[in-house]
Amino acid sequence: MAKKPNAKTSGRTGGSKDRFWYPRFWDGMGMRAYWRLMTSNRLAVTPKRWGMATIIGGVSLLNSVLWVIQELFLGRRIRRTQIEHHPIFIIGHWRSGTTLLHELLVLDRRHTCPNNYCCFAPNHFVLTGRLFPRMLWFLMPSRRPMDNMKLGWYRPQEDEFALCNMGVPSPYLTIAFANRPPQYQEYFDLESLPPDRLAHWKERFTWFLKCLTAANPGRVVLKSPPHTFRIKHLLEMFPDARFVHIVRDPYVLFPSTMHLWRQLYRVHGFQIPKCEGLEDHVFDTLNRMYDTFDAQRDLIPPGRYSEIRYEDLVADPVDGIRRIYEELELGEFDEALPALREHTAAAAGYKTNRYELPAETRDEITRRWGSFIERYGYGSE
Repeated sequence: MAKKPNAKTSGRTGGSKDRFWYPRFWDGMGMRAYWRLMTSNRLAVTPKRWGMATIIGGVSLLNSVLWVIQELFLGRRIRRTQIEHHPIFIIGHWRSGTTLLHELLVLDRRHTCPNNYCCFAPNHFVLTGRLFPRMLWFLMPSRRPMDNMKLGWYRPQEDEFALCNMGVPSPYLTIAFANRPPQYQEYFDLESLPPDRLAHWKERFTWFLKCLTAANPGRVVLKSPPHTFRIKHLLEMFPDARFVHIVRDPYVLFPSTMHLWRQLYRVHGFQIPKCEGLEDHVFDTLNRMYDTFDAQRDLIPPGRYSEIRYEDLVADPVDGIRRIYEELELGEFDEALPALREHTAAAAGYKTNRYELPAETRDEITRRWGSFIERYGYGSE
């Protein structure tokens, strides 16, 4: 088995210290979803995390009450909301640059997206989204623990976390109990789900998008690596959806993904993580992701797909986003250009984590991800 890669991190990671008041992903769950998460994992909470589990349990009661209030006052409005513009899906493996691409695309005022608060509180953010983030500003760390990127309640976030908090089964629930077997792996590609469970997933996902649109109309831009598995089902729901696929050097992707999961397990888990079998899980998941993606990508109609390499996006963000606009026919690029230039100038000093790979780890990446390396032209670099 390959040795753990060494990481040298540039800059300050504001979320690296495990402060007890920082919010966890599960703080937005209702009582029923939280109880199901606990009981399905046999209440296997590490004693050091009992306090965290108790606090989240109490917050889940508040979430359920707020959900009832939102349903009473805003439920009819949400259900009547129409998704006029089918979403833009940013797809690709974890740590491939999906977050950067998400932040750049939502600079366009014609676009909207799920932010951290929407995903932490998907059951009631239409009701509370204007007030609570301002009241709870002090709870959010200033930086993400895995890569030093800025954090804030209003910054873009993955919609998969919203599904978790809505009680929808998700592979991301593995983060909560990392020492147990990976959870709900069938919800990556949705292919083996019985019809009723697939219909439930689609209904809940659509409901979340309606909430986003009701709160902030515009074309929704979504970023979630699991959607890379789901092209067929997403097109069934949104035939006019756009897809932006981003890839990154696998010799950076592997150690960065390992670092990501270790940090998420440590910060958001109810157990002290052992990370047993994590390397094999990372290797196997990428291969499964791209086997599924390759089998479905031809379903995407012409003019609805764009692909970019992370390295090219970082080298020239303006040109990269301009090309995406042209390939996906997203409208006048000049309307998004001023905000894009301002954002690019402000982020000029940002430095990514650096990783030193042992020779045996590099050889293992070459062996196990060979088809990905060859397909996206990283073999000669």
